[in-house]
Amino acid sequence: MPTTRARLGRRPSSSSYSSTITTIVFVSLCVLGVWLLTSTSVVPPKSTTRTSTTDSTPSTTSSFTSTIMNAHKTISNTVKPTPVFKDSQGDLPDDALKTGDTNRPQDTSEIDKLQTDVSSDITKDSGGGGDALNVNVDQSLQGNENVKSEEEKKNVNPVVAENAQGLHGTESVDEQEKQKQLETQTSEESSITHKQEAEQITAGTGKTTTGKEKAEEDVSLDSGNDAHGVATDNTKNILSDHEQQKRLEQHQQQEDDQMQQKQKQPEEHTQGVTSKDQIKHDEAPLVKDIKIQNDHKAPVNLTNNTPVLKNENHKTEIIVPKESKESKKAWSTQADQSVNQKERRTVGKNNQDSSIPEQNWQLCKVEALADYIPCLDNEDAIKKLKTTKHYEHRERHCPQEPPTCLVPLPQGYKTPIEWPKSRDKIWYHNVPHTLLAEVKGHQNWVKVSGEFLTFPGGGTQFIHGALHYLDFVQEAVPEIAWGKRTRTVLDVGCGVASFGGYLFERDVLAMSFAPKDEHEAQVQFALERGIPAISAVMGTQRLPFPSGVFDLVHCARCRVPWHEEGGALLLELNRVLRPGGYFAWSATPVYQTLEEDVEIWKEMSSLTVAMCWELITIKKDKLNSAGVAIYHKSDTNECYEQRKQNKPPMCKQDDDPNAAWYVPFNSCMHRVPSKETERGYRWPVEWPERLQTPPYWLNRSQVGIYGKPAPDDFAADLEHWKRLISKVYMKGLGISWSNVRNAMDMRAVYGGFAAALRDLKMWVVNVVNVNAPDTLPIIYERGLFGIYHDWCESFSTYPRTYDLLHADHLFSQLKKRCKIVAVMAEVDRIVRPGGKLIVRDDSATTKEVENLLKSLHWEIRKTISQNQVGILSAQKTFWRPNATAAPT
Repeated sequence: MPTTRARLGRRPSSSSYSSTITTIVFVSLCVLGVWLLTSTSVVPPKSTTRTSTTDSTPSTTSSFTSTIMNAHKTISNTVKPTPVFKDSQGDLPDDALKTGDTNRPQDTSEIDKLQTDVSSDITKDSGGGGDALNVNVDQSLQGNENVKSEEEKKNVNPVVAENAQGLHGTESVDEQEKQKQLETQTSEESSITHKQEAEQITAGTGKTTTGKEKAEEDVSLDSGNDAHGVATDNTKNILSDHEQQKRLEQHQQQEDDQMQQKQKQPEEHTQGVTSKDQIKHDEAPLVKDIKIQNDHKAPVNLTNNTPVLKNENHKTEIIVPKESKESKKAWSTQADQSVNQKERRTVGKNNQDSSIPEQNWQLCKVEALADYIPCLDNEDAIKKLKTTKHYEHRERHCPQEPPTCLVPLPQGYKTPIEWPKSRDKIWYHNVPHTLLAEVKGHQNWVKVSGEFLTFPGGGTQFIHGALHYLDFVQEAVPEIAWGKRTRTVLDVGCGVASFGGYLFERDVLAMSFAPKDEHEAQVQFALERGIPAISAVMGTQRLPFPSGVFDLVHCARCRVPWHEEGGALLLELNRVLRPGGYFAWSATPVYQTLEEDVEIWKEMSSLTVAMCWELITIKKDKLNSAGVAIYHKSDTNECYEQRKQNKPPMCKQDDDPNAAWYVPFNSCMHRVPSKETERGYRWPVEWPERLQTPPYWLNRSQVGIYGKPAPDDFAADLEHWKRLISKVYMKGLGISWSNVRNAMDMRAVYGGFAAALRDLKMWVVNVVNVNAPDTLPIIYERGLFGIYHDWCESFSTYPRTYDLLHADHLFSQLKKRCKIVAVMAEVDRIVRPGGKLIVRDDSATTKEVENLLKSLHWEIRKTISQNQVGILSAQKTFWRPNATAAPT
């Protein structure tokens, strides 16, 4: 009796409900009395009991039972609380899958408290489409309810049924123990499921996940040689045989239990897979669903930043379109544009690697030693030059056979100092050259200070620091607007590149260049400091950049004779300078009155007027005792048409201004674009908006690289790289990105890789291959920078100058034209000890690269291979052949 009162007392009362309870109590007393007289258990209705007897009952018992059932019906019609179910038993009714509670009465006062008590113990297991509830209910409410048939669940309210069981006294101690064991088993099965999901092992030859490590991303890679997307799915990672056997022995029984349980369940339990209706078909990369396994955390729906929870049997992937055949017809290449390139170099099947033998690496035996740049230190080719009047000996002269030797380390080489400290000092033994400090130390270029080389931030024209000089230039012409209107700068004759180094504080990217000359290692100083620069010279050939891409060109005592030979060198600057851009010339002819300076100024003035360059201002800098002349390039053709003399001449229509790979100077000027749909007709949008804004001149009728209309292709590429870098590169490749400063994308398309890394304190040189679609103008238009190059040749940089190289489907293409062994030797030359390489290519090529890296004693940090596509992450060590030097 007390037990009955306690149970019924838990439910809230009302005036109409009290009479019903009184009736039940009275009937219950009567039942108890009959039971005591007859000493026989009352047989309750089958639908409400867990156990029954086979004995017959008196007729009087039947009448009392009928009275009780009528009372049950009255209560059921009055209050219908939401049934509570245990999902581990697979007994979810159909109405539990509906949204909302259709059984809730209009007057909810009777059951609010009951539902509050129950819901406090309920944890949601999933959310999308069908909610499965995991319930831990107080035993006084749950009683001894067993697994019922579908018919019984429809006919009987479980809460009333358990109360009836309490009235008949069928709740025994043994049954309570069974119920506890059932609940414990359910909890353990749930825990096993989560544990198994968390214990997945990383694919490929990567390290297995331990308790101290986070689970790496389970990456399924889109197949195809030119596919640049990564798909992620729920396929099992590849384990070693020993690990697989051990794992199977540990979890075989649990997995069998789970499979049996799932077969009983009418519906598969999910954790909220995103609706396909939320994904638009024309978005690229196309997203079906996204599942990234990382420390058992829910991934994110990248279309709307909402969590996307994992589904055990549902594959999820990012689909990125491959390069289309139509795009190859729509886009020109440097190889097509530069006729001279076809004549200069012929490559074919003889350059292909039929196999990769075991390498016996040796050190390069060259005069340049640790500073060896194969295409700039080709002594045999330089000796054969007929003249060096135009600095031909500083231009590229690549060996007929690319070298496969390794460059030695300087004695005492150390891990480079990290940015931003590196801007001010570097290790002396990393670049052990002192001549520049001796001849330029008084101008605050560089000084020797113990084991360091220090850089006070000065230059020939800004002895008292580059920051003051930058402010001085903008004050002279406020329209320059560093970091807004002006984003990409070309610094000619850069020295140690302090000008470009301090432009980072103005959110400006400067491509600095200088020749490898008597000012030894000036570009190497720049790169060691963490400032972008290349070794190049203005000699007889065009610079490796498209036309009209730099917002401003700068020359501070760059020692270039602009006025000579009809202004051929200044006309090359005119080619790469954007219409409406500025040329800042800081040199002695601007502010000194020596006879030579006066003569140069006169010739320079005549030349710039003939080129339709407007002299905006000449401003003196009293602090540095220097001055600057700033010119503005015309953004219309009106001035060209009004010239009395066609000197310098206008270029012929068949002269392609974008052809730049081994193309000789042509002393002429190209007309300014005059159509609204042409590149260069108007200035790009301000930075940083221009980074994510498709160039206005990308026509929707033009097929993009991956087959979509060009503007959509541009946007899709950016989204793809944002996702791939945030979900895979940042977390799953074993790279500490805080240590990366100098980076290169060896096969850039739209520059999406660099754009996605914009928020990091690093810069990325985007390399567009000469045989690839010429997308470099797009990269500059969005406020990034890059260069043309052919990876069958050496790059124009010093050894040990990059922290990270990124090669997306590059090596599989290079194998068709040149020897992969030579390319890997070049990668080893460029990357610093401790630097990284990321390769994403077909699985066979990735494996070849991996084997070569192992022969170079690189540390393989991560390999992933699925669906015939692989990702490889590796780190260069201090190993050199026949050398025992170790990092300090």
